[in-house]
Amino acid sequence: MELSTKKVVVFDYGFGNVRSAERALARVGADVEITRDFDRAMNADGLLVPGVGAFAACMRGLRAARGDWVIDRRLSGGRPVMGICVGMQILFARGIEHGVEAEGLDEWPGTVAPLQAEVVPHMGWNTVDAPAGSRLFAGLDADARFYFVHSYAVHDWALETHNPVIEAPKVTWSTHGEPFVAAVENGALWATQFHPEKSGDAGAQLLTNWIGTL
Repeated sequence: MELSTKKVVVFDYGFGNVRSAERALARVGADVEITRDFDRAMNADGLLVPGVGAFAACMRGLRAARGDWVIDRRLSGGRPVMGICVGMQILFARGIEHGVEAEGLDEWPGTVAPLQAEVVPHMGWNTVDAPAGSRLFAGLDADARFYFVHSYAVHDWALETHNPVIEAPKVTWSTHGEPFVAAVENGALWATQFHPEKSGDAGAQLLTNWIGTL
């Protein structure tokens, strides 16, 4: 199947820069639709979940749009989902902002907590440390830079895989004041803390890599 035939839905639940994501995906040859329609989101080759704003507000918006159902059903059937920025954060068990804890989707254990750095938010270009064999970062140089805008992150990776039949998740890290999770590849569920749609040619290559797996 050619890259241009892959249908990607950008899930529109009111908390993501959906137009930027649409343009970036179209640039690399995907057939893109912005929608919150349940059936269209379920039937697409890939589902992209953006996210901008506070963790708790994004979760409320996602649940109101039945996005939690869509993500869970797609992953249950091995259908690819990719989260970006807060769209990645809500995949973890919980988020803490201003001392208030909110439940996430709990696809991965872990807590989204404030970055401990001299300058917050972490805004601008930064490198990442991708693991060997990463498909998400295939074809990218080790010094490739990606665009981040965030004040919160996951600082520990707690998911362990003991079943030798199941491929262990590949976790990519970056550093701003302290190390944090910058991306995850875990079966059908991939995610990035940075914005590939704002990351120029490096981001385009990364999105191409994801679409190539659909």
